[in-house]
Amino acid sequence: MEDKFKNVHNAVDRRSFLKKGVTTASAAAMGTALLSASPLAFADQGPEEHGNRLSRGDAALLRFAAAAEILETDFWVQYNELGGIQDSEVPGGTGNSAYTAKLAAIDDDFPQYIHDNTDDEFTHQNFLNRYLESKGAAPINLERFRTLPGSTATGSSGKLRLTNLMELTLDTSWYTRYRSSNHNPDLDPNFKFPHAVPGLTKGKFTAIPRTDDDLTPDDHLQAIVNTALFHMPTIEQGGNSLYPSMAQRASSVEVLRILISIGPTETMHFQTWSDLAGDAPAITDPTNGLTFPDLNSPPFGGETFETSLIMPEPCPFISRKLPRCSVIRPTETRGVAVGVVKFLTAMGLFRGQSPEFFALMHRLAEDADRARREDR
Repeated sequence: MEDKFKNVHNAVDRRSFLKKGVTTASAAAMGTALLSASPLAFADQGPEEHGNRLSRGDAALLRFAAAAEILETDFWVQYNELGGIQDSEVPGGTGNSAYTAKLAAIDDDFPQYIHDNTDDEFTHQNFLNRYLESKGAAPINLERFRTLPGSTATGSSGKLRLTNLMELTLDTSWYTRYRSSNHNPDLDPNFKFPHAVPGLTKGKFTAIPRTDDDLTPDDHLQAIVNTALFHMPTIEQGGNSLYPSMAQRASSVEVLRILISIGPTETMHFQTWSDLAGDAPAITDPTNGLTFPDLNSPPFGGETFETSLIMPEPCPFISRKLPRCSVIRPTETRGVAVGVVKFLTAMGLFRGQSPEFFALMHRLAEDADRARREDR
């Protein structure tokens, strides 16, 4: 990869304060146990340095989080193989020069951001599984579901995947939700926030080159990059809400600490990608008619769509009788895990997966949603 893709934090612009916020670490091997249909089994006590065993509810919260992080890692690896930096921290793939060049045209540090986001997700999945094991609880392993074919474009490792980045249907209403000063989905569950890119809700679109045929024409490849630009924050805003929502159900102070410590890194990812999404060029894909609008021009524009507004607008929180507050939203905890599974399924991220996979994910989600602070 060219040297400019290996340099980080060189640009001086409105994103400079974000660029030191992502940490890195190495990937480790996954455990081998798959969640069974039977109730969770726990040892009487974990290793001495970690104290007593987990409550059933806390284990369920961490198991769902671990499964979500494994899935997140899987699709970030696909992005990194084609458009990130391949090294000992995030191995696999050899990069696709045309795709990477389009990403770097948005921001010189884009490949580094992909690499670091991928590395973060590896650390999350590995930590959560190891912590579960340290408490005598079985870790999560999804390897039996690694059956989906991925990209065959130059740069891809050609490995089988857990997730599908090539048939996405994206809900981009998060873009206007975080710019709204009047509505919060926790208080207005039926309010419909406008989509930033309505076209992404109306088909199945790829966020990576499926084959080398996707590298031309130029506007088609740009549309693929634009789809990735909106998919990345769409995913991260989900984690942005998931962790504080689940934290409200934790019984153990240590489990609470884990959830509120991992959650903010998802927020850092979200703000980075939501900022970059605003730089997506206004184009129409000549192969399928998918249009990416100029969000700063009519009929878009104004505070609802303005691309420079990357900080969450203050909005109603807890009660409309209280002052507006800049917060993560939503953070309603009821049904949050099941809601995440439905959201990812509707996105098309699991297109091609088996009924057994969906049954497992719904069981994990239901277990997490049953967790209560007093659950022992």
